[in-house]
Amino acid sequence: MRRRDSGAFEERAHMNVIVVYKSRYGSTRGIAEFIAEKLREHDVQAEARSVDTDPDPGEYDAAVIGSAVYMEHWMKEAAEIVRRNRTVLAERPVWLFSSGPLRLEPGTSPDDPELEPKEIAEFREVIHPRDHRVFFGALDPGRLGLQHRLIRKLPAGRALLPEGDFRDWDEIEAWTGGIARALGAP
Repeated sequence: MRRRDSGAFEERAHMNVIVVYKSRYGSTRGIAEFIAEKLREHDVQAEARSVDTDPDPGEYDAAVIGSAVYMEHWMKEAAEIVRRNRTVLAERPVWLFSSGPLRLEPGTSPDDPELEPKEIAEFREVIHPRDHRVFFGALDPGRLGLQHRLIRKLPAGRALLPEGDFRDWDEIEAWTGGIARALGAP
């Protein structure tokens, strides 16, 4: 899409989308890279970039931004990139995703409003994202930092931080297909 002076977007053959992410142990990075790959399969130019590379969303037609979630919050660097680029993000299509819960009690789902990170309400007000989705994450104990390794040693720690990959790739692919369709991809 190209921006017109009227503030509307017009279609163009090759969308240019950035998938920005902040990941602590790699699960969120994996989701972001998968989203970029699936967008490319829909003929959308897409690249996944860590917030650590300080990407400029203004160089892209649309953005997908995601963060790992800890203690009900996005990682600080991910929230900061949204806040720092709020003006440009408010002018283009943006989708947000959060990665964090490892698994839930039976009968609950990632769509539970209580799982929404605290920053998302602010982002809805400021940048008006098209959607926000919470995806299950993954935990490889060998990749954990000291703090999380210590938590897993506590009696309830393994239940709090269960080992495994809980990401639902079919759900992520379906969500990404919706993004591609919204961007006018075939």
